[in-house]
Amino acid sequence: MTPEERSLLERTYKLAEENNAMLQSIRRMSRISTAIRVLYWVVILVASFGAFYLIQPYVQSFLDIYGQIQGSSTAGPGIGSLMDLLK
Repeated sequence: MTPEERSLLERTYKLAEENNAMLQSIRRMSRISTAIRVLYWVVILVASFGAFYLIQPYVQSFLDIYGQIQGSSTAGPGIGSLMDLLK
């Protein structure tokens, strides 16, 4: 092997090592990005269900009051269909 071939082989090896390091870094960042994206959606879903859990008694009391008003009112069939939509 001539010295030129040897130096070319060494440069090629160094470039391959650098490329390998960059590819591993890209793969690691991709995994971290995926984990953060999943965590982001989990937080959004948990917050949504938590908010529903917190406001559910208020919504239920509103529906109960609305049902009482509807029961004592003679406004017509429009309110009854609206109540069915709310249920």
